[in-house]
Amino acid sequence: MKITGFTIIKNAVRNDYPIVEAIRSILPVVDDMIVLVGDSDDDTEGLIRSINSPKIRIHHSVWNKSLNRGGEVLAEETNKAFDLIGEDTDWAFYIQGDECIHEKYHPAIRAAAVEYLHHKNVDGLLFNYLHFYGTYDYVGDSRKWYHKEVRIIRNDKSIRAYRDAQGFRRGKSKLRVKQINAWVYHYGWVKSEANIKAKISNAEELWQERKTAEIPEAVVFDVNDYDSLSLFRDTHPAVMKERIARQNWQFNFDTTKKNFGFKDRLLHWFELKTGIRLFDFRNYRII
Repeated sequence: MKITGFTIIKNAVRNDYPIVEAIRSILPVVDDMIVLVGDSDDDTEGLIRSINSPKIRIHHSVWNKSLNRGGEVLAEETNKAFDLIGEDTDWAFYIQGDECIHEKYHPAIRAAAVEYLHHKNVDGLLFNYLHFYGTYDYVGDSRKWYHKEVRIIRNDKSIRAYRDAQGFRRGKSKLRVKQINAWVYHYGWVKSEANIKAKISNAEELWQERKTAEIPEAVVFDVNDYDSLSLFRDTHPAVMKERIARQNWQFNFDTTKKNFGFKDRLLHWFELKTGIRLFDFRNYRII
């Protein structure tokens, strides 16, 4: 069995993406790793090379600026990276530049890949999500954050990135997936206020220049305008240790604050009690 990792990245230095940590977090699981570097204004390629792993294969791409509506360019670049994976690969492990996998989940991921290798009705493996917010001590636990997504897909090029590459589909059909016991740690919103403003500005370019209404709801917010957060009491991936130690800002959030209407408050309470998210949009079909 062969697993190939793949990711896309552009301007990682300027935007302070934890892409090095993201790649390092899955290197022990994959047999090789494709990194598609976009036309950056900084030394993103040098940053990737600093990982110094023989598993990594760097490729280059020029992002199509006309595909800035709905984040389409992210899907196009993700498909380009996926298409670089050779026929000898069985599974493709997708990681975004602000995501990490905790090393404690590596055995479960490899075991699931082996278990479902010859189950041809399984298109991919479904991961749970933790979305960190503001600092590394808080996670968003409301329904506005997606709580599951497909990150390992079969090496079948009829599978394509969907919309802004949050997930995948085969044409209009949702992928048939198996839930596995592993979490993705999403750090895209662990930033100082200045960096959050820069992130929103960059997002505007990807979803449609200067038209905030086109940007997904989770992207546009004031750091203090949250509906529900909880304290994170577990450990972070080991690859994040140095980055966390460098944090030089602090937010103190009131986790008792729950800015919900009656319906969302009830659904939130039910999810906390049962672990079940009712009426959730699923970009996949669990089998």
